[in-house]
Amino acid sequence: MTDKQPLIARLDASAADFSARLDALLAWDSVSDAGVAEVVDEILQAVKTRGDAALVEYTNRLDRREVSSLAELIVPESKLHEALESLPAEQRQALEVAAERIRRYHEHQRQPSWDYTEEDGTRLGQKVTPMARVGLYVPGGKASYPSSVLMNAIPAKVAGVAELVMVVPAPGGELNAMVLAAAAVAGVDKVVTVGGAQAVAALAYGTESLPKVDKIVGPGNIYVATAKRAVFGMVDIDMIAGPSEILVVCDGQTDPDWIAMDLFSQAEHDEQAQSILVSPDAAFLDRVEAAMERLLPTLSREAIARTSLANRGALILVQDMDQALAVSNRIAPEHLELSVADPDALLPKVAHAGAIFMGRYTPEALGDYCAGPNHVLPTSGTARFSSPLGVYDFQKRSSIIHCSAEGASELAKTASVLARGEALEAHARSAEYRIKV
Repeated sequence: MTDKQPLIARLDASAADFSARLDALLAWDSVSDAGVAEVVDEILQAVKTRGDAALVEYTNRLDRREVSSLAELIVPESKLHEALESLPAEQRQALEVAAERIRRYHEHQRQPSWDYTEEDGTRLGQKVTPMARVGLYVPGGKASYPSSVLMNAIPAKVAGVAELVMVVPAPGGELNAMVLAAAAVAGVDKVVTVGGAQAVAALAYGTESLPKVDKIVGPGNIYVATAKRAVFGMVDIDMIAGPSEILVVCDGQTDPDWIAMDLFSQAEHDEQAQSILVSPDAAFLDRVEAAMERLLPTLSREAIARTSLANRGALILVQDMDQALAVSNRIAPEHLELSVADPDALLPKVAHAGAIFMGRYTPEALGDYCAGPNHVLPTSGTARFSSPLGVYDFQKRSSIIHCSAEGASELAKTASVLARGEALEAHARSAEYRIKV
């Protein structure tokens, strides 16, 4: 007889090996595979040099399609609206309610241009303009996420992006109706049924039929992530997303079934997703683990969730809420649930988190779909320096400098000294011409 493998790891923040065990639990790199990088590089070069022809070849081979031209892969706008009209009323209403809430939230993020005038008449400011064209990658096949369409497309449109090109693979020609309907609701301008690294290449370089974009956003597999990293610099990207994560901080007073299901909500994504519960109440951790054992067999994605919990999940015992928040800040989770009586008291102590869900009645799932804030969030500890996707990601800022004659004369005196200190004579003389004598 062998001992039964525990469903999920147990860690104690006071243990001597806690730091090492936590580091091992958090370790992740989504684009380190050399074999994948080699394949992606080959695809990028082929699409860059051969355009439509390469895109058609890869799509036929990798997505089991039989098309002769790229035109066959472009979805007519009428088909998007047909998909929306064909949805059951309940689904259509859910899409439209979610879209409206997401749009309303992101309208608060709009950044206007601004300027100010100094006493001598010099005017300084910033001009905020939207990007002209953005590419949106949407997973297809089994992993069809209409919510991702809304979360990526709507802030771009709120920002004022003129053209939004969506790429979505259609393995065997299959397209998810809700994904197409979401594109219609969000105002996507063009939908093309290509995926993988070849789709990223087409967006980054442009082809005969597809225009080059300024930025690529949206989730994808390791090939998509690797391709996005490779083209970064030629175009902007949103982020290199790792597996989905949730960290729940709980005072031990929330229903254990609720917490168990909140942890499952990430674990069911894929085998590499991460679910962590932090609490100062050891008995509560026991009750949550018992609830997980009982509820896990009721999930349709039980096998995926079980693997995720075994590989990357943890129940962490801490001394108090201060230590709970210290652990949370070290992890810098994508999703942070403060499942406590007074979440506002803890909020000032949160330094790093993608999205913060406040109180017992705010599960992460509501944020995924329809609360309003964006569900595209920094993962793998990048919340230490990154923010959720927002309107600001689709805007550019240009500095405005308009000197009066008097202002130029004064500024030139300073510029001249600094330029000559750097041995840049033309800079200095250019400024000195403006000095009033």
